[in-house]
Amino acid sequence: MAASSQSGSSRKFWWLGLSIVLVIAIYTGGWFYAASQLKDTVLKAIAPRNTAGVSGECTDIDFRGYPFRIGLYCSKVDVDDNKNGVSASFGALRSAAQVYAPGHIVWELDSPAEIRTANGLTINAQWANLQSSLITKLRGIDRTSTVIEGLKATAISSYDGQTINVDAGRTEIHLRQNEGDLDGAISLQDANTVIKDWPQVFPKFSASADVTLAGKAGMVDGSDRQGIYGANGELRKVVVDIGDGKVMTLTGPFSFDEQGFLSGKFKLEIEQLGPWRDSIKQAFPQVAKTVDTAAKLLKALAGGGERASVDLVVNRGEATISGFIPLGSIPPI
Repeated sequence: MAASSQSGSSRKFWWLGLSIVLVIAIYTGGWFYAASQLKDTVLKAIAPRNTAGVSGECTDIDFRGYPFRIGLYCSKVDVDDNKNGVSASFGALRSAAQVYAPGHIVWELDSPAEIRTANGLTINAQWANLQSSLITKLRGIDRTSTVIEGLKATAISSYDGQTINVDAGRTEIHLRQNEGDLDGAISLQDANTVIKDWPQVFPKFSASADVTLAGKAGMVDGSDRQGIYGANGELRKVVVDIGDGKVMTLTGPFSFDEQGFLSGKFKLEIEQLGPWRDSIKQAFPQVAKTVDTAAKLLKALAGGGERASVDLVVNRGEATISGFIPLGSIPPI
């Protein structure tokens, strides 16, 4: 009787041990599957894309955090989209998610970064710190938020030789799927923009933008098949503030054609024309005469007041005020 009882207890312990090993094996397999999904999700957040014709590589990939945290580390990230002619490279990547909340992912990305398009646009960027978080759903990314400290970026177009330099102390980018549309909000603090051969309108400034792309919710995770080409949307509001109440506001519909050229008809509103004129002349004395001429024209349009509202028209990249005062060319994206 004692031997039979002892044998039964041994079998129970054996089955208990086997069950524990089986649970650990299943959990480990699930952990590595979740880690693989983490890699795909983060790469989509960095460069939204379709799977066809697209390759992404994490150099020196390493999964960490087992068993309670899912972590992904790479020394370099490269993405190539052969279909749309876009390639990008970035520095080291660090990302993580808690096992109990795998759909909430936080990640950091190091500079430098280089993005190249088939239209001849090259963007080089560096930053002090880039942190982001994203929330996933069953079929992709629902929304993302990114904060960049100390951004310095240069965009160069081989199409027309145009160069744009942007510096910003702090940049925030928020994207979300809104039914079938893509909503985006962007803000810049302590920023400066220099556009080659354009009148340099802004000294150091802060800006925010609120925009919607119709039917482009899938761009946030790459499920959209066309991207920005052929897209249209609404610029609900762009606000540029250089302090002391000197504010510019831009609103209006826009579109991109299949070649990536921007078209749109925007309403440009300027508060405090006189202080704007004086601030710009002080920041950029080399264009003082041009600024005086533009200020007189805007003041005339405003009926002698300090608040002007004009139409800013862009036709396949050619920007004008009210359709007849040329500003310059915007290269295709």
